Formats: sequence, C-alpha cells, structure tokens
Amino acid sequence: MNISPRVTATVFRVVAVFEAFTWAGLLVGMGFKYLGNGSELGVQIFGPLHGGAFMVYVAVALAAALHLRWGVWPTLVALAASVPPLGTLLADWWLHRSGRLTAGAKERDRAPEPVA
Repeated sequence: MNISPRVTATVFRVVAVFEAFTWAGLLVGMGFKYLGNGSELGVQIFGPLHGGAFMVYVAVALAAALHLRWGVWPTLVALAASVPPLGTLLADWWLHRSGRLTAGAKERDRAPEPVA
C-alpha cells in the first residue's frame, strides 16, 4: 500500500493533537480528584483514553519518521514529546515549521533531477 506523505503528516498531526487533548483531560480529572471534590470520573475516563492515545502516538510517530525520513534527532524529539503534558503540540509545531510534515518532505531529501 502506497500512502502519500501528506496523509502520513495529517495522521501524525491529528494524533498529536488528540494525545495532547487526552493529557489535558487527564490533568483536569486529576485536579478534581486531588484538589476538588474527590471525584474520580475524569481520571476513569481520560486515563485509559490517554494511555491508548499515547501508544497510538508513539506508533504513528515511528511510522511517520520512517515514511517521511526524519532522521534520528527529529524522531527522538517526537518520541520524547509524548512524555510531558501537551508536548506533542510543541513537537507537531516544530516538525511542521521545520518542513518535516509538509507534503514534499520526502522529495526534500532526494537529489535534484538533472535538467535536460
């Protein structure tokens, strides 16, 4: 199956935002649990969601790194960004700004075609 770089980049960006959203939900849930009324509902909902989103993010980041040929440093940044809260948003921003999530990311690394 041949997936375009644009699709890979879009999937990465969507998963990165969803992972950050679940992190934020988990933090709010923990705030209510430990600082608020003691309700565990937010943690019970967002805990498993965030765990799943984290695992999907790591898999998608590795797949994107291979498909878009990021190299070691961008790959490590993308993976490390999954640890701190909302870090995936920063990784997404950096990867996009540095051109690693653009449609032509694969073509950027190729040698130029000779002009006839």
